[in-house]
Amino acid sequence: MTDKAKQTVLIVDDQAAIRRQLASVLEDDYEVIQASSRKEALAAVEKGGVDVVICDLHMPPNEDDITEGLGVLEGVREFNNQIPVIVVTGDDSRSAAMEVAKRSAYAPLPKPFTPVEIEIMVRNAAQSHQLHHEIRALQEQLENLRRAEKAVVGSTPALMRILDQAKAVAETSATVLITGESGTGKEVLARHIHQISPRSKEPFIACNIAALPETLVESELFGHEKGAFTGAQTRRQGRFELANKGTLFLDEIGELTPAMQVKLLRVLQERQFERLGGKDLLTVDIRVIAATNRNLEDMVDNGQFRADLYYRLNIVNLELPPLRGRQEDIPILARHFVSKAAGKHEKSIPSLSQDFEERLTRYRWPGNIRELENIMERAVVISTGPELTIDSLPPKIRDQAPAAPSAPAETPHTMLHPLQLIDGSLPPDLSFESALTDFKRELVRQALRECHQSRSEAAQRLKISRQYLHKMINELKVEE
Repeated sequence: MTDKAKQTVLIVDDQAAIRRQLASVLEDDYEVIQASSRKEALAAVEKGGVDVVICDLHMPPNEDDITEGLGVLEGVREFNNQIPVIVVTGDDSRSAAMEVAKRSAYAPLPKPFTPVEIEIMVRNAAQSHQLHHEIRALQEQLENLRRAEKAVVGSTPALMRILDQAKAVAETSATVLITGESGTGKEVLARHIHQISPRSKEPFIACNIAALPETLVESELFGHEKGAFTGAQTRRQGRFELANKGTLFLDEIGELTPAMQVKLLRVLQERQFERLGGKDLLTVDIRVIAATNRNLEDMVDNGQFRADLYYRLNIVNLELPPLRGRQEDIPILARHFVSKAAGKHEKSIPSLSQDFEERLTRYRWPGNIRELENIMERAVVISTGPELTIDSLPPKIRDQAPAAPSAPAETPHTMLHPLQLIDGSLPPDLSFESALTDFKRELVRQALRECHQSRSEAAQRLKISRQYLHKMINELKVEE
């Protein structure tokens, strides 16, 4: 639904007197703009914001020998077939009515007309257009809810911390950077943030940079004008325009070329851009959520990613842990995906045997949540009984070696061994600096081990920043 106080009506007629007559009837209730030709009319429509078009059928014909009125109608339909077009005509012939109907005009308005007739027809058309927007917004919300339904599945402390942070950032328009291995649910988290934010009724537009040919990234993000390049037959809106008022999710942000990094930085700073091949400066109000499975800090150090763009994106960083770091959530997620797959394939929801769950928990899940969902759907499809057993698991999971016995828990006194005392004395070759370095290395290694190699969690465990932990790992040559 539009946020404008008034809807906008475009009046198209080659006679200024008729345009003024129509405008005087409508301008108290609508924003009215005027055009005297097909070219002016379509330029106004393509700028956006037009809710209703009133067009005279019998304006002088264009170069294709089509009346200007029909040309306007065709052009509006090509750009956005949901904008209602009221065609004004004094021709009562059957052929004229058929031409208008073939091009799907909202309604014909025969001359002469009264102000009351104009008011009623425009009001009905405007309400129809507004209703379309509301229905489309509701459909988008329902689709987003379906896609975001698994965002909150799980209960491990690591996930709960991230969801708490997501809830806090959702109330703002701050840019978010989501990091984590492939398949950990970065887009799901992005959709979750959008759905619990004040922008939830507006569009959520996703763009996977890695999935686009390098030559098309700029056009996809910012749109293009007709003739901007070979094959650009019409003007096209980019993802930034489509996401206006809502959320734009840029996945695999680390794949941007240096040239596109510069252009993205400008948009993030100014929220303004031009379409490819265009001159008009467009302004958007969006939240940007970016995601990557690459280490952008390392890319900055190696000169592969702009430091200023990284800092602009990394206002809020949410690092999703790998599934192997959320072992308690594996059975919960598995049951969720089993229920989902059973509904999809119209089968009864099976239970999970103890052996089945044990194999799932023991497996390392290199593909993370995405791999788990695929494995659960496979199990549901091939299973014939009321319970899922290890027979429905692929060999790589089913035939794992038994879990090794758990080692005794280390106490604070036995966890670290940077100093080996000999008969109660310090080693003769002891160096304070080397002992301190050994102590730090073992401390970092142990924290990473306890946090399943999650640097964010290890930094929290050691009560230091993630950046400082990253620096120590490099300086101390800690093997992860």
